Amino acid sequence: MRNAGLGSWPERRRRISPDRDAVWFEGSTTSHAGFAERVRRVASALAAHGVRTGDRVAWTGENHPSALETLYACGQLGAIWVPVNARLTVAEAEYVLAHSGASVVLHGREHGEWADALRERLPAVRHWIATEPPTSGGADSLPYEDLLTEADPEQRDHPVTLDDPCLIMYTSGTTGRPKGAVLTHGNMTSNAVNQYLGLHMVPDERTLALAPLFHIGGLNGTVNPALLAGGCAVVLRRFDPADTLRVLEQQRVNSFFAVPTMLDAMAREAEFHDRDLSALRGIGAAGAPVPLPTLRTWLDRGVTMQQCYGMTEAAPGCTVLDSADAVRKVGSAGKPMFFTDLRVLRPDGTDTDTDEVGEIVVQGPNVMAGYWNEPERTAEVLVDGWYHTGDAGSLDSEGYLYIHDRYKDMIISGGENIYPAEVESALLELPEVEEAAVIGVPDETWGEVGLALIRPAPDGDPDADTIRAALATRLARFKVPRHVEFVDDLPKTATGKVRKPDLRARYRH
Repeated sequence: MRNAGLGSWPERRRRISPDRDAVWFEGSTTSHAGFAERVRRVASALAAHGVRTGDRVAWTGENHPSALETLYACGQLGAIWVPVNARLTVAEAEYVLAHSGASVVLHGREHGEWADALRERLPAVRHWIATEPPTSGGADSLPYEDLLTEADPEQRDHPVTLDDPCLIMYTSGTTGRPKGAVLTHGNMTSNAVNQYLGLHMVPDERTLALAPLFHIGGLNGTVNPALLAGGCAVVLRRFDPADTLRVLEQQRVNSFFAVPTMLDAMAREAEFHDRDLSALRGIGAAGAPVPLPTLRTWLDRGVTMQQCYGMTEAAPGCTVLDSADAVRKVGSAGKPMFFTDLRVLRPDGTDTDTDEVGEIVVQGPNVMAGYWNEPERTAEVLVDGWYHTGDAGSLDSEGYLYIHDRYKDMIISGGENIYPAEVESALLELPEVEEAAVIGVPDETWGEVGLALIRPAPDGDPDADTIRAALATRLARFKVPRHVEFVDDLPKTATGKVRKPDLRARYRH
């Protein structure tokens, strides 16, 4: 019997042929059959090292096929994958690994010394595994490929439901501590369908894994949806503008997810106009609004640009602006995706009128189950099934969403989320700092960067370079404020809170 939507069974079987490419990485291609076998071997190796249903398995590093292999292997065991931002300091990573309760940690070749520093601090981690031979340190980590060679590729398919946790992805916390968003198998599947439909993917999709796979956009923007479609993930270890353009051409890439700073960097390359990008059908862009000049540069190359709005807690797709409306609705985040409902609310919970600014709330099977072991923080943002984003936006007369500001103080710098409270907490640990406030200020390259306004301690005489150097030992580099200024006082409310609107009005220009 023929299915009009999917085609006959023989047609479907050809589309997801096990012989088709599943992963390309640094000149090596793995078929879907080969990828499936590697996933089974990873699952077997993890099971042999004590991983059971509900256990947390952490992974960190630059982009590498092992990220995808361990994600799917955890699914076969009913375990929970925990991607860790590779840019975190040892102290930051220690909190994430301890809070998640990870019992196994896999790390990339550049994280050998990182693993050595954490090994004694985290006795609950039973095994450390190096996905590649470390460049330095990590001598006590188990070699990933050896484990796979020794593992039995038997099929392990522990039953999981759509409501069972698939992964925990940590986002920077507004109170100085990151929160672990629990994304279920249902969340992941629903988002994949959202992206698959919203970005018009085809069964033989070749997508570029360009953004970090430990970020929700890098993992779920196009990579998982393309694999679901039977396509191929072309994995780049790290972003380099010239190398990315070369791979786009040579691998005949159809789609990828990126933040605007990446698109700008590629467009500035001398060879941008010479590379054959005829296979590149579309780009999903998010993390910040795409400037009109950037949009036009890619449109002039015949490449579709689809601006998206989302967040880790929604796995991440919420809205998409179709390329047909990219110029007409420039500045808009588009309309809700297939599985996602969206509203803009006044403080009293009623819906706003056309063009009236309110808080964006979203609902759908892609929205997280909650924050790991944080019931109170979960209750603050999940109300009657709606996730309260903390973002301020409005809907126009045609239902297109516009993002105006953030109720939360989050800074988006080059696609990375930075929460000022976390940076302020680190600043206040410095003896030469009496008070501190961090805000985002415009930057031509990164969209926004941090500005730290500091009232020095009475006996302190700090300078900007010393402050930034001290922060670099406590925070990931992208969180360290680009600018530091010293002030005599900070404006405050009657209750003693810093009046950040006053600071923004003074410094954001």
